[in-house]
Amino acid sequence: MKNILLNIHDDDGQSGRLAVALDVVQQTGGHLICVQVTPVEAYVVDPYGGMFGMAALIDTLHYQDKTLRLAIEARLNCSGVAWDWRSHDGNLVETLIDQSMLADLVVLSQPTAQQRRGGRQPHAIVGDVVMYTRCPVLMVPQGMERLDLAGPVVVAWNGSAEAAHALRLALPLLQRATAVHLVEVSDDVPGLAAREAAQWLSRHGVAADVHEWPAKGRRVSVALLHAAAELSARTMVMGAYGHSRLRETVLGGVTRELIASANLPLLLAH
Repeated sequence: MKNILLNIHDDDGQSGRLAVALDVVQQTGGHLICVQVTPVEAYVVDPYGGMFGMAALIDTLHYQDKTLRLAIEARLNCSGVAWDWRSHDGNLVETLIDQSMLADLVVLSQPTAQQRRGGRQPHAIVGDVVMYTRCPVLMVPQGMERLDLAGPVVVAWNGSAEAAHALRLALPLLQRATAVHLVEVSDDVPGLAAREAAQWLSRHGVAADVHEWPAKGRRVSVALLHAAAELSARTMVMGAYGHSRLRETVLGGVTRELIASANLPLLLAH
């Protein structure tokens, strides 16, 4: 993974998001692509002569974005990594998806479950971006400031096309890991056997352990997080939205629950 795209926005997740992205770039010898989007379409124009006020508001937003850019550029200049900066006006999700066409990884923050007074919550865009981008999304959990790519990795395996796709895209990271664990939650819907995924990895020089993890009445997302904790995983790889987004929104689903509750980075691909 050489082209790492980072969402730039002045929110409570920015520091950790930047720190993790820098870790990935430094450990892979990659290039950091900073994408800063001013979401001007989010502000409604007054049809009765409010254009002047709208222009003043956009000028204020651009000034705030410039202040953030100068602060982050100072940090980047001390980091020793290769980087470039892209500024855009428009829809945040659409712009990130467009800019990710030649990216190898998109780094976003975990959305905040509860609104905090005076807080600047990261945008809840992980699910939207992962659904439509062609590259994997790395979700940085709240409060995280470091990522060691050499740590153990858990792959959430259910035999689905989404799981296989995520496995393929995660291969560069799995080749760096000290241990790779393919975890099947036994109560999940069966699909392509985990041993076949392990064989595929072995042909790429990655030795993986296969675990059948009992659900014991727990939701699959909870069982996966318990497995990650017991196996000392630093990162979890999983295929996102094996069911439709509508079904997950109405009934709940593993992807939705892990985006909300994961305490370790998720590498997601749809």
